Amino acid sequence: MMSSPFPSRYEEWLHCITVECGIALTPEYVEERLSVWRDEQAEETQRFRRLYGDDYWQFMMNCFERAKAELATRPS
Repeated sequence: MMSSPFPSRYEEWLHCITVECGIALTPEYVEERLSVWRDEQAEETQRFRRLYGDDYWQFMMNCFERAKAELATRPS
C-alpha cells in the first residue's frame, strides 16, 4: 500500500498505471510517452516538471525505460 498518492517505486507505478488507470503498457504506448518525457521543450514535459519537480520527472522516465526493457524481454 502506498503512503503517498504518488508512486515512489516502480512496482507502485506499474500497479497505478495498469490496474488503477487501466492503461495497457504496449511498446507503442511506452515509446510515445518516452518521446514526450525526453523532449525537455515539450509543453507537457515542462508543465509536469513545474508541477512535480525534476526528481519526479526523472522517476517517471526511469519507470517508462524499465517498462520498455521489460516489454523487450517478453516472448512474442
